[in-house]
Amino acid sequence: MAGKTLAEKLIGSHTAKGSVSAGEVVIVRVDYTFTHDAAGPLLIQQLGKLKNVVSNLDKNRTIFFIDHAVPSPTKELSNDQATVRNHASSNGLILSDAGNGICHQVIAEDYASPGDLIVGTDSHSCTSGGLCAFGTGMGATDIAIAMKLRKTWMRVPESIRMNIEGRLPRGVFAKDLILKTLSILGTDGATYKSLEFDGAAIDELDVYGRLTLTNMTVEAGAKTGLVKSDTRTKQYLREFGREQQWKEIHADDDASYESEIAINASELQPQVAFPGSPSNVKPVSEAKEVKVNEVFIGSCTNTRIEDMRIVSQIFKGRKKANGLKLIVTPSSSKVYLKCMEEGILEILLHAGAIITPPGCGVCYGVVGGIPADNDVIFSSSNRNFPGRTGNPKAQTYLGSPATASATAITGYITDPREFI
Repeated sequence: MAGKTLAEKLIGSHTAKGSVSAGEVVIVRVDYTFTHDAAGPLLIQQLGKLKNVVSNLDKNRTIFFIDHAVPSPTKELSNDQATVRNHASSNGLILSDAGNGICHQVIAEDYASPGDLIVGTDSHSCTSGGLCAFGTGMGATDIAIAMKLRKTWMRVPESIRMNIEGRLPRGVFAKDLILKTLSILGTDGATYKSLEFDGAAIDELDVYGRLTLTNMTVEAGAKTGLVKSDTRTKQYLREFGREQQWKEIHADDDASYESEIAINASELQPQVAFPGSPSNVKPVSEAKEVKVNEVFIGSCTNTRIEDMRIVSQIFKGRKKANGLKLIVTPSSSKVYLKCMEEGILEILLHAGAIITPPGCGVCYGVVGGIPADNDVIFSSSNRNFPGRTGNPKAQTYLGSPATASATAITGYITDPREFI
């Protein structure tokens, strides 16, 4: 029997026959389904149309999040959130209410385990791949059916192996690595593929960084992104009291890949995605004359506790540039509490930051921090398409939380190695 990729192993383990190959269309069992306040109202409508369908819904594995607009800035969004909240409570489903955190972060903290198959109404559901769970986003109707039946169909994706050798240098992080990957693949170079990250640099990368990698694989069009489950995965689960859910999973040595791409992490420098596309990537040295009006440190890509510790190291004893807006949004209540305990919030407040409740924040473009016309934003989030942050007349650059922090201090896009 031919060796299996991670995608083939994870999907195969959720089918009746137990083994699949790329290109097959299969019915799979689903471990977790979830939605949020942006897509939840439509999903609830679709559930109503399925009221006569015999249901296998597992209330302990069906999660409704309120995370995109926290706190709600309009009555319309408040009504949407009330719809989600009322549906979850009246049906005994799990509700992760406003302030608890971004769905992808909370899933990684409390639910996703190696070997799981998770589907949600959000394209960044692939984040769970950092824990070697097959996570992917689908439309509201597909997720409504998956919630009802606890199964769905999918085509087994071909896999692209990202061979990341070497070691990430000082001041260079997982965000820089995934931006470099996007510069190679473009926004459609991995359409409906699985991006599988391996190599010496990945072996050394903690799960916090791995979640950043897999989170942005969808920006290359990928169905999911995956990293093997190893001792670092076990350590992460132990931090959240879930060590018993660990199991080792890796691709077979003779697995067949559609293609392989090699990157030497040791040669990487901080990367910046220029406005218009997350694949419009250049080294930070080519952006150093760009003046910035606003810096956002947040999103499901980058505000885990490891990110916040790096941010606090850079800001300690320093202040943001005069006239610049600095908005920091922790990704979950757990991260927020850790930041309180470790004095990170105090450092950021002294630096002049506005700290907002856990949620999607500026990344979603409807609440807090919407830029003015012609403003330039530097963001640690995942997308910079025109209008993403709420104003199509603004421009958005993307980079790591470290690069964002250095930029906030100088007022210009800045190499974080000057401060680390």
